[in-house]
Amino acid sequence: MNYGLCNLNIVPLRIEDSDCSEMVSQVLYGDLFEVLELSEKWCKVRLVDDQYEGWIDSKQYKKISPSEFQELSQKPPMLTTHLLDVITTVTNMLLPISIGSNTAISKFLNHSFEGATTSKKLNKPNLTEFAQMYLNSPYLWGGKTPFGIDCSGFTQMVYKLCGYQLLRDASQQVTQGEVLSFIEESEAGDLAFFDNEEGEIIHVGILLDHNHIIHAHGKVRIDQLDHSGIFNIEKQKHTHKLRVIKKQINKNLHDR
Repeated sequence: MNYGLCNLNIVPLRIEDSDCSEMVSQVLYGDLFEVLELSEKWCKVRLVDDQYEGWIDSKQYKKISPSEFQELSQKPPMLTTHLLDVITTVTNMLLPISIGSNTAISKFLNHSFEGATTSKKLNKPNLTEFAQMYLNSPYLWGGKTPFGIDCSGFTQMVYKLCGYQLLRDASQQVTQGEVLSFIEESEAGDLAFFDNEEGEIIHVGILLDHNHIIHAHGKVRIDQLDHSGIFNIEKQKHTHKLRVIKKQINKNLHDR
């Protein structure tokens, strides 16, 4: 098995081995992965964090040995907590990195980083604090950064910053956590899932206090939530039909 490490800010993860192929996710600085297939220009990878698979340009990662992979994968993550930060390379070049990048691997790359990081499980209120840092980030299919993010990338990154791992897509995230019978049982930080006419989960957001939800729809925004779904005040209509609310962590994180 071959292994790799993302040594750039953001690398697109594509559904096929082509520059024109759909971007289904992104690989961020510090992400580790297994290399499943290799060609001259492309490699198919499986990310360690969420087991998501896709194709990346073979020029956009650093190859590492199995022993290096084992060593790096055992390091506790040190995730950046500012929307944008900077890594300094061994040649004193500056490399911008976005929130949620893992700087635990910086020394291995001969990079230096002096910014703020988080490396432990945080309490549930921190979920909404991190979520609101993404407000007004534009929607981007497959995106995971403040420069473009989709609904499930948003929830995944917010939970990741608090020390919890969600799967990548909304249809996968709905399989995690505890179902709540009533909206009244929910707390800020719980996840709400929404379906289409065929019953397929197509959207997810993070609950806030006072029957509001923060989600990526056009941009990361706050809307009202009721028993029917998301109500957009500007459009004066419901935009998403509520399917289920799920609790991923308890208010006191150690009770999970």
